[in-house]
Amino acid sequence: MTYTFLDIASTPSVKAAQEANGSRDYFEVAGKERTFDRFTPAEAAFIAARDSFYMATVSESGWPYVQHRGGPTGFLRVLDDRTFACADFRGNRQYISVGNLAASDRASLILMDYPGRQRLKIFAHAETSVDPAVLAQVSVEGYRAKVERALVFHLDAFDWNCPQHITPRFTMADIEEGVAELRGRIAELEAENLALKARIAPTA
Repeated sequence: MTYTFLDIASTPSVKAAQEANGSRDYFEVAGKERTFDRFTPAEAAFIAARDSFYMATVSESGWPYVQHRGGPTGFLRVLDDRTFACADFRGNRQYISVGNLAASDRASLILMDYPGRQRLKIFAHAETSVDPAVLAQVSVEGYRAKVERALVFHLDAFDWNCPQHITPRFTMADIEEGVAELRGRIAELEAENLALKARIAPTA
């Protein structure tokens, strides 16, 4: 059986809230039209282009815990149309997410493209792995961080969010790429200016 994102998210209390706010009929229809339980090439490319994501897990006491995970662009690897993974680099060594996943393997992720104002939401079952074969799949050559394990995510459903309220933010790499053409044009104009000055300069 396949699930939509809203099949998972729409608990009885969520349905009651939708009903109270007049959106239940809309989501009954929209949910049936949005059966996203396998990644297409579009999602695979989006995931591979990310350098970070946000992951929520739930503790045994019922508290949600949201953590930011990051690495070089491409550290998230799509292994097949229902599986993706990444290296889990050593951080502050609290191991809250790791501990939560040992008790409940459910995870909710948000992947952001701030310049493009896109947001991908994912429900998945997650596991940690120290299998050398899995670690080889998520290795990041040349990145100076200690890999403690791999995080492997098994997709249940995903959904794309609307761009409303996503403020474009840019990395230094984005900015360098954006101004490279301007710098080139400035260099051309400066060279033209020097050449013009040389032609019109009075001779001794």
